[in-house]
Amino acid sequence: MKRLEQTRGDFKSALIALEQAVVEAESDLEVDGMIQRFEFTYELLWKLLKLYLEREGIFVRTPRECFKEAYRLGFIANEEHGLKMIDDRNVSVHIYDRALSREMLERIKTWYVKIFQEILRHVDS
Repeated sequence: MKRLEQTRGDFKSALIALEQAVVEAESDLEVDGMIQRFEFTYELLWKLLKLYLEREGIFVRTPRECFKEAYRLGFIANEEHGLKMIDDRNVSVHIYDRALSREMLERIKTWYVKIFQEILRHVDS
């Protein structure tokens, strides 16, 4: 239980930092930093989900299983966007192209921050 609370607190802090970065990121360096914040927030989210689901008696091993369960439970409104987030996280460390990083910035702004917020509302209640 203590681990769940700690992870939830860490996730909340990471989400606040990501939300700020999404608003402020303009230069290439700022966009790169925002993508790193996304990666960190994503990692905390799937760990938080895993712990939350375990507390509910649902055992998952991978981020994909976590997101599928979150969708099944109604924590995520769009399963496709949740699964795309996994793919984006996996390629984010290999983005060397400005256009690709800007595409990812748009998905983070329009889809992923919303997904993070949706899940937090459910695991916070």
